[in-house]
Amino acid sequence: MTLVGQAAGQAEAAARRSGVQIRELREIAEFELVVALYDGIWKAEPGNEPASVELMVALSHSGNYVSGAFDGTRLVGATVGFLAGPPGTALHSHVTGSVTGRGIGFALKLHQRAWALAQGLTQISWTYDPLVRRNAYFNITKLGARPEKYLRSFYGRMGDVINAGDESDRLLAVWRLAEPHVVAACSSEAEPPVLPGGTVVALDTEADLPVAGRVDGRVLLVRTPKDVETLRRTDPAAAKAWRHAVREALGGLMDGGARVTGFTADGYYIVERP
Repeated sequence: MTLVGQAAGQAEAAARRSGVQIRELREIAEFELVVALYDGIWKAEPGNEPASVELMVALSHSGNYVSGAFDGTRLVGATVGFLAGPPGTALHSHVTGSVTGRGIGFALKLHQRAWALAQGLTQISWTYDPLVRRNAYFNITKLGARPEKYLRSFYGRMGDVINAGDESDRLLAVWRLAEPHVVAACSSEAEPPVLPGGTVVALDTEADLPVAGRVDGRVLLVRTPKDVETLRRTDPAAAKAWRHAVREALGGLMDGGARVTGFTADGYYIVERP
């Protein structure tokens, strides 16, 4: 079986497990459903929506990627992406949102991967908040994407209930679609990361606050907070401390040429020096 055919089969299987049908969206009424879904997730300030109807019309019309997951007639997930450089090789996934707890996000990403491979593309990129543990685990462990750049205050001020009051540091995740570990992850056959001997902890936690550790190892662990979104509401000072600590530890290591190679179930980035 070709990689394109295998990816299509993996996407269809994931959609069946989630109880949804996923398809590209092309009509204004469909894009209005996406706006309503995203508003329920992010509750953004007017004019600061993740994707407007007009943007989705333009993207879909010009051959980019806009898709939705339906449970019957109800839209329960959607993703919006656009072709990126180098030309003919990449898709940038701008925003994905879905109902949680059913594997719909995973099914959407596998549909996106199958679509990209069918277009002859080799990678998909997106950004995410390095402090949000569940997203890091999903992106790195569940999908097999790898963070390749630490982007400080990437979006500036963000006017939504999830990001309000925090700086918008992001990791650029790159999903290299044909890599063996990605193929295994999309088949739900990925193995949990195994830490080599001599691993050191560059950032840990004590009393739910970040504590700097050692940075002299070849393989290092960088801790994330348990739930930074709640922390932003209940203890903004602690959330700010985590932002700056992860920026210094993870961002500093990546700036120095280290690579993120995994993410543990208990919330550590695995970082390896060359």
